[in-house]
Amino acid sequence: MNTDASAVPRTSALSPLVLCCLASTWLVWGSTYLVIRFALEGFAPYFMMATRFFAAGGILLAWQLARGAAPPSLRQWRNALLIGTLMLCGGMGGVAYAEQTIASGLVVAFIAVMPLLLVVINLAFGVYPKRSELLAVTVGITGVLMLTQGAGLHGSPTGLLAITIGTCGWTLGSVLSQRSFPLAPGATGFATEMLCGGVSLLAMSALRSESWILPTTAGPWISWSYLVVFGSLVAFSAYMVLLERTSASVAASYSLVNPVVALLLGVTFGAEHVSAWEWFAAFVVMSGIGILFIGRRR
Repeated sequence: MNTDASAVPRTSALSPLVLCCLASTWLVWGSTYLVIRFALEGFAPYFMMATRFFAAGGILLAWQLARGAAPPSLRQWRNALLIGTLMLCGGMGGVAYAEQTIASGLVVAFIAVMPLLLVVINLAFGVYPKRSELLAVTVGITGVLMLTQGAGLHGSPTGLLAITIGTCGWTLGSVLSQRSFPLAPGATGFATEMLCGGVSLLAMSALRSESWILPTTAGPWISWSYLVVFGSLVAFSAYMVLLERTSASVAASYSLVNPVVALLLGVTFGAEHVSAWEWFAAFVVMSGIGILFIGRRR
């Protein structure tokens, strides 16, 4: 895939390719949180995430090298280890750990605040928010505080702590990858991030003395395969295409849609209970993200 932003002009037109990519990031990424919960029926959380990213990263790097991409340098591998540890070990590992005790829909509603945290963390780099961004952060954080008072999150302090740490790790890793620790160009960089994140996840799994016994039933394996192929390869590639062909706000619109998809799937297929208060809190969070996107487009 060509990841040179200058090679493909951005356009506001929603071509069939862009629509398909939007559907992938909205629906596939929105569904992965429930699928993670199903995979946890046979895998330990950190071990499941480690093997998922090892597989996806290995496939993606092999494909990149086969098509003639330059191998990553030692410096780029070092950066990938840092970013992969923050985003995948801290972020996705925290999600898997939290989903042992918290409904998948509530988890994704909580972590939907990440675009707003990016605004806050960028203050350290001298990037000051506009008034619309300040309003978005205020609304979004208010929604998250409301969400933490709901029965689903309030009843699991360790799960809530895991999501909080994971959200901060993913956000900090996102900023550092853009500012101070760049990865290898294009898909090669994300492949190295997944491989190095897998190493950190496996180390965390070992520190927690998790079982590395593979499941013997089909359900967890089907869920794991879905996460590797659709969650990590298909949806991620679609996101890269959106970054090339659309505005950043359109590409990041998944963070506004994913909570709705995850909540609906969790209630219908996952038999999860979400109270009226938690629905309202999730709506407040998504309103903040909507304000952020609208302000940036203007």
